[in-house]
Formats: sequence, structure tokens, C-alpha cells
Amino acid sequence: MDEGAVFDPWSAGFVADPYPAYARLRREGRAVFYEPTGQWLIPHHDDVSALLRDRRLGRTYLHRFTHEEFGRTPPPAAHEPFHVMNGNGLLDLEDPHHARVRRLVAKAFTPRMVERLAPTVRQLAGELVEGLLADGGGDLIARVAEPLPVAVIAELLGVPEGDRHLLRPWSAAICGMFELNPSEETARAAVRACGEFDLYLRELIEERRREPDTDLISALIAAHDEEGRLSEQEMVSTCVLLLNAGHEATVNTTGNGWWTLFRHPQQLAALRADPAGVLSTAVEELMRFDTPLQMFERWVLDDIEVGDVKIPRGSEVALLFGSANRDPARFARPDELDLVRTDNPHITFGAGIHYCLGAPLARLELSASFGALLADGVPPLRLVAEPQWQEGYVIRGLKELLVEF
Repeated sequence: MDEGAVFDPWSAGFVADPYPAYARLRREGRAVFYEPTGQWLIPHHDDVSALLRDRRLGRTYLHRFTHEEFGRTPPPAAHEPFHVMNGNGLLDLEDPHHARVRRLVAKAFTPRMVERLAPTVRQLAGELVEGLLADGGGDLIARVAEPLPVAVIAELLGVPEGDRHLLRPWSAAICGMFELNPSEETARAAVRACGEFDLYLRELIEERRREPDTDLISALIAAHDEEGRLSEQEMVSTCVLLLNAGHEATVNTTGNGWWTLFRHPQQLAALRADPAGVLSTAVEELMRFDTPLQMFERWVLDDIEVGDVKIPRGSEVALLFGSANRDPARFARPDELDLVRTDNPHITFGAGIHYCLGAPLARLELSASFGALLADGVPPLRLVAEPQWQEGYVIRGLKELLVEF
């Protein structure tokens, strides 16, 4: 164990391997104050899991307090388009608004709709792998990991094929704001992307109002209950969230997962020998072992205690998913990759009212892409060069993953 490992989300070395620092944090306590971001770091699985369900915490505080009442400085007015977009999505809403919007979105985003996508997802994954195979290899992230979930979300929303190239850059710009202490340049890029994406989606929504189809946007327009319908802003924010959350995590689970497998050749060999038997538990284990979303932040709306630490209202906690998923108090041999692990209560999809609505779709996409690369007739993949990590820590993934067959 590296006793010198410290939590430093802006360090390339930490981003490449945060797990020794997490182990040190877990030894230091159940809540550790981190001065550079003014947050309480929560590293233990049981605490992270409990706080995700604790209604004394919230993704926002504006449903109960003004910025001034909560002791926080309002964001700059120039950032307003981002906060309107983000604040009307399921991830950042709190009850009662969250319950209403989630209920209406769930009416449209049904298990049947996901099931209907399954043949398309598998076909897309197979075609992407065929293209990579025809070229003898390439960047697995750019050629398979990224295009698959983007194409699936575009298919789900009903985005025409000619417009799909717009989605990934918009998503990347918006997600930059979820990193710790984002720069003003990052904020400007996110605001610009929000404006462009908002305009595009409103035009698409208007088209579906005139001519409904079988896509999710048409279903969102049609969804209503005794409390009414989704507002247009709620529909726009829902679609943006589906793209951002629905593909960033899948891209990084695929890239991080294959990088993990290349470093565990015996486990990879066992998976190749019996993909049908091992794939479902392997996908869950890869999500646990190197979690794509490392941190999830919450505001403290009422005083809480974590162990013997009192955390007052107005504070912010950083729930460390990556640390929780490697906690030896909850997982046997947590730093070992075990693709047939069955006792695996990882929290990669969150918990509580904000549990990921798209988890079934993410599992479908991951099973399809890993399955296509492990299928009979596809030669084994081999790593060409050790990859580098992107600069972001909260949403953590590789820049590229060069492979050959």
C-alpha cells in the first residue's frame, strides 16, 4: 500500500490510479474534510449508500432555500443557460418535482422500449466491431465505445442520422461542468453547447408534435397524468440528461473495462472461453472495479452526522463511488478482479430516488459491445500501447485505447 498516496483530483498520477489514495482516506475516517473544494469526502460503501438515500441531502437546495439563505454565492448570470438545462433534469431535481418528472419519464422510457432496442443495439455493436476488424484494429474508444451509445441514444430519441455527429461534442462540453472547480472557459463552452442543443431539441420536439413517431420524444410529449404533462424545458433537459448520462458512463466503462481486462490476462482468457456464461457478472464486476463516475456530490439540507463527524447544513459532501466500490468492509478481496463475483452490490448506478433510470439500457449496450468483441470468429484483441487518461476525475476515462487483432 502506498502510504504517500493522497487525494488530489487534479493530479495525473491520482487520476490514473486513485485507489491507493481511497484506501488511505478510508483509514482516516468516515468523513474527511478536503480544503481545496470545501467538501466532506465520504469514502466508505455503507455511508455512501446510506447518504444516497438520505432525504436530508439533495442534489440542489433551491427547492428549500435561496442561495443567500443557504450561505452560497449565486452562479454568474452568464452561466444561467447551463443551470436551467441541468436544473430541470431528473439528476438535479428534488421532490416533489423529481417524483412528478420521473413518473412521467418512466411512462415513456419503459422496459418494453429498451427491450425493443435490443436487436438494434446488438446489430450496431456487431457492425462497429466488423469495421474495426476490417481495419485490423484501431482506437477501441473512437471506433466502438463512443459511437455505439451515441447511436443508441440518437435512435431512442429519434435524432436523424445526419445530425448525430452533433451530439458527442455537445455532451462533452456540458459534462465539463461536472468536474471539480471548472474553469471559466469550460463554463463558456458548456453554456454555448446548452444553447445549441436546446434550440435543436425544441425544433425536434415541435416536429414530433406535428408528426408523432415511435421514438422517446414522441412518447414524452404524449406522457401525462392527473398532474399534467412535462413542460418543454423538462423534455429538453430529460433528453440532454439521457445523452450525457446515457453515453458518458457507457463509453468509459467500455474503455476502462478493456484496459482492466488487458491487465488481467487470466481473467480475460476465462471470459473469452465462456462469454455467454460469464458476461453478465463480468459487466457488473468491470463497473465495480473501475467505476466511470468516481464522485457524486450532494448538498447538506439539514445537519447530519457521519460517524462522530457533525456536518452542518450548507455543507457539501462528495460521495466517492470509486472508493465505495473498493471498500473491503463490503467486498471480499475488493482490489482483485473477479469476473464471476456474484455478491456485488456496487453503487455505480447510484441509489435512492436518483438511481439511474437508464441502467437497463446501459447494461444492454455493455453486454452487446463486449459480446461482439468476444464473439466466435472475432480474433482476440491485443493492446498496442499503454493508454493515457483524460484530465477529468469525476467522469473518469481514457483518451484512447489502441488495439489490434
